[in-house]
Amino acid sequence: MTGGPVDDAAVLSALFADSPQGLFVFDAEQKVTRYNPAGRGVRNLPAEEVVGHGVEVFAPGFEGGELRALIDEVLASGEPLRSRLVRGRSPSEPHRTLAVEVSLFPLRGPGDGVPGLVGVVEDVTERQAAADRLAVLSAVHATVGSTLEARTTADELVRALVPGFADVACVDLLDDGPDGAVRRTGPVPSAVPLRRVSSAPADARLSRKNGDSRPFPFPTPFTQALNDGQARLVPVSPDESWLAADPDGFAPLLAEHVHSMIVAPLTARDSVLGLLTLYRDRPDPFEEADLDVARQAAATAAAHLDNANSYCREHTVAAALQRRLQPGVIPRLSAVETAHVYLPEGAGGGWFDVVPLSGTRVALVVGDVAGHGIEAAATMGQLRVALRTLALQDLETDELLTHLDEVAAQLTAAGAPTATTHVATCAITVYDPVSRQCTAIRAGHPAPVVVDPEGSPLTVDVPEGPPLGTGGGRAFTPAVFEVEPGSLLAHFTSGLLAAAGEDGAAARLHLEHVLAPAGRPLQELCDTAVYRMAPSPRDDAVLLLARTHALAPEQVADWTLPADPSVVGTARRLVGQQLAVWELDEAVPTTELIVSELVTNAIRYGRGPVRLRLVRDRGRLLCEVTDTNSASPHLRHARASDEGGRGLFIVMRLSSHWGVRHGRRDKTIWSEQRLDGERPDATDLFDDVVDLADS
Repeated sequence: MTGGPVDDAAVLSALFADSPQGLFVFDAEQKVTRYNPAGRGVRNLPAEEVVGHGVEVFAPGFEGGELRALIDEVLASGEPLRSRLVRGRSPSEPHRTLAVEVSLFPLRGPGDGVPGLVGVVEDVTERQAAADRLAVLSAVHATVGSTLEARTTADELVRALVPGFADVACVDLLDDGPDGAVRRTGPVPSAVPLRRVSSAPADARLSRKNGDSRPFPFPTPFTQALNDGQARLVPVSPDESWLAADPDGFAPLLAEHVHSMIVAPLTARDSVLGLLTLYRDRPDPFEEADLDVARQAAATAAAHLDNANSYCREHTVAAALQRRLQPGVIPRLSAVETAHVYLPEGAGGGWFDVVPLSGTRVALVVGDVAGHGIEAAATMGQLRVALRTLALQDLETDELLTHLDEVAAQLTAAGAPTATTHVATCAITVYDPVSRQCTAIRAGHPAPVVVDPEGSPLTVDVPEGPPLGTGGGRAFTPAVFEVEPGSLLAHFTSGLLAAAGEDGAAARLHLEHVLAPAGRPLQELCDTAVYRMAPSPRDDAVLLLARTHALAPEQVADWTLPADPSVVGTARRLVGQQLAVWELDEAVPTTELIVSELVTNAIRYGRGPVRLRLVRDRGRLLCEVTDTNSASPHLRHARASDEGGRGLFIVMRLSSHWGVRHGRRDKTIWSEQRLDGERPDATDLFDDVVDLADS
């Protein structure tokens, strides 16, 4: 006969008309065997008698209740059964599972009954074992390595191997470094501890629990595999000598009837990360072919574990770098009270800063660098330093962001920047406690949330500029608005608005609601925002809160003077009177000299009226002179014969800080003196200037 099994009753009746009531078997070569009582293969045997003898006649050397049940099912239903895989055992090989592929077809007799059946039985034990091993490796490749987290990778590995391939699977990683999960090149000393990071099933009780960290007993297959990096198939029985290295520790192996195990080192890039150990207590022990499966599974998992460890190390370094590059202790300021929360969960480039500016102003900054890791953290550090440097130059906010954009463009990776690639985003708000005015600007970053002292959010339209580093020369437009004392300014990164199921607008409304109790302590509001907003664990989250204050009117003195040389004496007299009111008589000589020089320069080189302002604030005295000339002054080194050119030099020597602040139509030269420490004496300075001229 040729072709597949035949289930047509008419054809079968024609072929076996002399004895239609029998059990006929088609073997793999499609040879027909007819069983009978005399010769069991020569004469006829009634179908029911064959079935009564069990399946040994049907599939010699095979025991299996499932096959017997299938024969009964076909005889009872009369419906054919095609290509059913059946597993069972051979009496001659009790520790080996056999697999046969069975097709059963009923024979139709003269009546309605089923007098017999035709079956095809093929021994597919080896083929099925190979398919099962391929299925195990397929499961390993498909499920292991879904994340860059070592514990999750180990869990995925043991779940892929149990119960299809092993009854128990364990993963132990080297743990001889401060952060654990290390790697070693070459033999691993026996004293190195290994941490059990995963096992399956979870309730397996084989020598150690998850989280245990200690060396394996020496000498054992575990230490040998760590030493030579070779996987090994190990029988387990009371007679094995290696069990004597730790009889109590290995007692659970014998108690759980484990008879074979595989110990495979987890090796990546010629370095050992740990061990994969597989145990069997099922009747079938591990075979040599199983050892190759274990090697491939261990190699796949080791590659993912190595990636996870590399990511973890980079994440740790990046997070440490991020924290190191963030501001230290934020000074106490008159302008604002601040608090912040900084969660570098994604090891990205989120940052914030609080920059004190001249005139008691303050700049509140929050930014976010694109990407993650060490490079993002380093870029963040460069941008933060550049921004602080530019801010201390007292630039206008739009000019500041324009220069910062130029810096970011230089940090862009090779290739022309496009509208979709950027280095970072940033939002800046400059607050002036004298005028209570805020100037907010942003580059591709969320606008700040503003809440008034009563807890109501304020609608502030801050135009969104392009992200930093995109190029194109687009302009940044600031928004100017006034706030009441006690108002809350909240700057944040998008990582804070990652609450599940909320879009950006809904998350922003949620944050406004969280910050509505504006009078609560700022650190408490920060904590509440973290609890309620559920920041993303895959991205940095930064929240910077600032509660605004206003300088009291009695802390500020302001005069507008005509551009006439005669008013220099008037300016000195006004300053002396104001310092007397503030009980700062000791500062009068120094301040009068500073004012004389600044007002004289403003009258000589400026145009229009001169504005003089004194501000007393937290142990310092600020003196500002504003004129309508936008040209910046510069220090001059006067020669001995020069009659002038020493004004700014005198101001510099008498001040703890000084500088120039440019406005749209004017400039301001300012000087700051410390009132809570040793101050330069004007008389001594005059003598120094004379000595300098004589030299």
